[in-house]
Amino acid sequence: MSFFRKKRFFAILLLIITCTMFVFSQTFSTLLYPIHFRTEIKKHAETYNVDPLLIAAIIRVESNYKPNETSKKGALGLMQLMPETAKWINELGRLSGSMDNVMDANFNIQMGTWYVNWLLNQYDGNMVIAVAAYNAGQGNVKKWIQNGTWDGTEKNSVQIPYGETRHFVQRVLYYYHKYYKIYGVNWDKAS
Repeated sequence: MSFFRKKRFFAILLLIITCTMFVFSQTFSTLLYPIHFRTEIKKHAETYNVDPLLIAAIIRVESNYKPNETSKKGALGLMQLMPETAKWINELGRLSGSMDNVMDANFNIQMGTWYVNWLLNQYDGNMVIAVAAYNAGQGNVKKWIQNGTWDGTEKNSVQIPYGETRHFVQRVLYYYHKYYKIYGVNWDKAS
């Protein structure tokens, strides 16, 4: 085979591979970045007016969709709620479930979504600050913003003084943007 034939062969092969990757990239992406518990996420996101992809991103980072997950610090369930926070959410939100059901996927997502909505309302819809407060607590975040340690933006999230929270915020936002790119506004219709 001559040099030009080989070159043409590899160009055609590269074109076929590129086209195949493009066609299957959506399917491949949904396999790499799945969203589980869609029905529950959609239901509670609609109820509490929260972006469902944000809830999915928080769940991905907190528990990687493992409903019976318990952290070393004692955080519970898919959305990794601390027992005291879960009790406060259940009381303040007047939710219908019992604290005995905090590990139930549906109830855990309901509590976590209610809490994200509450945080978004506290921070005028600023998703980045709400995500930081979800992890570090409202008092810490308020202190960082008031004393100028962090300005509450994604761009300057490297200024968050707690490494765990900085990493949490960056990972949640990474998955949120990734989910949005893959699933877009029709996330609940994708298989």
